[in-house]
Amino acid sequence: MPWSQIYTPIADSLPLSALVAAVPVVLLLGALALHVRAHLAALLGLASALAVAIVVFGMPAGMAGMAAVYGACFGLLPIGWIILNAIFVYDISVTTGKFEAVKHTIANIAADRRIQVLLIGFSFGAFIEGAAGFGTPVAISAAMLIGLGFKPLAAAGLALIGNTAPVAYGALGTPIITLAAVTDLPEMQLSAMVGRQLPLFSVIVPFWLVAAMSGLRGMLEVWPACLVAGLSFAIPQFLVSNYLGPSLVDIIGAIVSIAATAVLLEFWQPRHIWRFPDEREIAHPGRTVHTTREALMAWLPWIVLSIFVFIWGLPVVKRFLNGVWAPAFEVPGLHNLVQKMPPVARGATVEDAKYVFNLLSATGTALLVSGVVTGLLLRQSLADLARIYAATLVRVRFSLLTIAAMLALGFVTRYSGSDSTMGLAIASTGPLFPFFSPLLGWLGVALTGSDTSSNVLFGNLQVVSAEKLGMSPILAAAANSSGGVMGKMIDAQSIVVAAVATGEHGKEGVILRYVFWHSLVLACLVGVVVFLQHNAFPWMIPR
Repeated sequence: MPWSQIYTPIADSLPLSALVAAVPVVLLLGALALHVRAHLAALLGLASALAVAIVVFGMPAGMAGMAAVYGACFGLLPIGWIILNAIFVYDISVTTGKFEAVKHTIANIAADRRIQVLLIGFSFGAFIEGAAGFGTPVAISAAMLIGLGFKPLAAAGLALIGNTAPVAYGALGTPIITLAAVTDLPEMQLSAMVGRQLPLFSVIVPFWLVAAMSGLRGMLEVWPACLVAGLSFAIPQFLVSNYLGPSLVDIIGAIVSIAATAVLLEFWQPRHIWRFPDEREIAHPGRTVHTTREALMAWLPWIVLSIFVFIWGLPVVKRFLNGVWAPAFEVPGLHNLVQKMPPVARGATVEDAKYVFNLLSATGTALLVSGVVTGLLLRQSLADLARIYAATLVRVRFSLLTIAAMLALGFVTRYSGSDSTMGLAIASTGPLFPFFSPLLGWLGVALTGSDTSSNVLFGNLQVVSAEKLGMSPILAAAANSSGGVMGKMIDAQSIVVAAVATGEHGKEGVILRYVFWHSLVLACLVGVVVFLQHNAFPWMIPR
């Protein structure tokens, strides 16, 4: 028999109910900040989420347990599968010695750490985000920055900050496509609206990224590179999102950004080569010259990875692979047994719970295939690759447990309705709702780890709230996705991915403190933009 969600279980009070609903999230983030190991913090958060769901929100214990199992499975596939295989590719590059040549070729283009973080953390990360999403760019960018000589904390934090502006169009536009499906709003109008918000931040983020690493003075010394990297991404982002649709926004923008920055560096270089405080500052770096073949072989893992990830991301390929083998399982005791209720939904809406074991079409499988192909091309035997893979698996074992527990927590809050209670509290802000609308998306991504999931979670709530307040539904729904991108750097899943990629397992709290205020301030700036678009610049809203 279906169970209906209740959004104000405590004295019929939304503020009190929202405070209690927030307890699992506060416990999780607080434990991370207090240096509790991530897998223990995640399990603590999960236990409290189950207690709140069952005791406070009245969810049947069996349903809550199955929601946790469902979330844990989703955490392992596709997300954990991506992390495991992304680190596998990186380990192949390091084990074969090719990453040293990668470091040299990047240093020959730009030895300055600020330029390197623009090329890898922002531009290349945006390309991987556009092709794959779901944590892949953070894992790969952070690992590459570590290989280039960045300190682990800096590599993790900078990869998270850099992976913001592209997120709404990640995985070939999946968040926007999903938002349109959930809200029944036109996909092109949503794509265009987000494309009239995020390009501003695509220009800001490179400056912000470099300033976070080297300070204001260090950023001003390389402002031409920041401007070119950001502007050359922002202009295609606006044009493609408004005139072609959401699918290729990040890929086209990233390619243009990388090319434009490389061209700039042919004619301009910073006066001084910036290094971290414990590194030597140099004015004229030495060059390690590699032949074209040596450079090509060094970059082979990343070239092959990019090709396979792009191919796997194509809808026609996904459909084919899912058609070959992608069994779907209805989660017993949960599927079609939970009802979302107004005002979160327009009417009583049954929530499905189908776990699709799409191993063939998963992005992690593309990474695994690219790793095997690369290893064979680099003359590694299958036995060698098996040993590398086993070592990688041992290295990330606790992180996989962490991600499974965190996704279990997210699914419990989703199916119990406690996340909707927090969303309703934000949506009840009246005339200030245009400002808080992006913060609702920010909260959604912080809870679920995905802009796509946040759009599923809060997309309809945004539309219903906007219609009540006389705000454009297109603007409100788009704000959910645009604000959500800033939550990507603090969601527990992304922090764990960054920690794994940089070998910082156990220091997730340090990474969280590194990025938290950047995330919150940028989300508030998105709120200001949306508030102005609603009140002062309504002509920016597609009609």
